[in-house]
Amino acid sequence: MTRRTFQRMLGGAVAASAGLQAAAKLRLGIGTYTFHKLSIDATVEQVVRLGLREIELSHGDYMLFNKPAPEKFEAMRSLFDRRGISCVSYYTATIKDDADLESAVRNAHILGASHITADATGDILRRIDERINRDGLTFGIHNHYFKQGFAYETPDDILRALAGRSNAMGASLDLGHIVSCGGDTVEAIRKLAPRLKLVHLKDVQAAGGEVNVLLGQGRARIPEAMAELRKMNFGGLVAIEYESEKPVEDDVRAEVEYARRML
Repeated sequence: MTRRTFQRMLGGAVAASAGLQAAAKLRLGIGTYTFHKLSIDATVEQVVRLGLREIELSHGDYMLFNKPAPEKFEAMRSLFDRRGISCVSYYTATIKDDADLESAVRNAHILGASHITADATGDILRRIDERINRDGLTFGIHNHYFKQGFAYETPDDILRALAGRSNAMGASLDLGHIVSCGGDTVEAIRKLAPRLKLVHLKDVQAAGGEVNVLLGQGRARIPEAMAELRKMNFGGLVAIEYESEKPVEDDVRAEVEYARRML
């Protein structure tokens, strides 16, 4: 084989590899908080009807402040397995201390989840880092909007907390809350790219509030945000999250159809 032939073959292989990367799609799933008005059984039924197979468990009954027993997670794992659903992330809400951390890790393992989404501040972050590395998990700080303020409102808030932490520590970025806090979703994705573990795909009406609207109808720049995720070859879950106190089934179906067109 001549050098020229080898280089031509190598060039073709590189081009083919690039083509495969370009063809790779984002992983679309859903956060179960979307169906927080429904029972967990009814939620699973909705997920199956939508043709989704990956979720973040974020039902309030399973968050740490409700101190759920391990048996609840074992029953949930059995249900997921029967229906062909993979729980890739467990949303715990706040991890305050070592007891919360132990419960979060235990529950994630029962669910088969490889990722934990939570908010935590102070020295507990160091202990979270040590524990998830020991257990082969990843962790994402969740940004949020509250009128009274919150520790993690901007990408810079998250990056400061992650300074000096291992690569297992990152961000579970909520696009809607970024807008609610007055930020730009595409800029947030770019800033957090090296630390981005999971994305909550959400659109909101305007800054300074939490009124959810259908994807593409608010200020979250959803097409541009998803294009940025594709550009960085984001491999984590992109989980639709739609917050409303009204029935959401029809709206969520429309959101899934919209998102699939941009995968």
